[in-house]
Amino acid sequence: MCIEINPLLIERVRGLSIEQLETLGEALLDFSEVAELEAWLNQQEV
Repeated sequence: MCIEINPLLIERVRGLSIEQLETLGEALLDFSEVAELEAWLNQQEV
């Protein structure tokens, strides 16, 4: 299965700190759709 990721979403991930990337790496195991990644990124910006 190939999922197309919005380029803006990719840029948001690239802007994360090392600590956030480590946390995201663990969280990704629980995600089943791109919307969950978007929600996770939105929580990081709060």
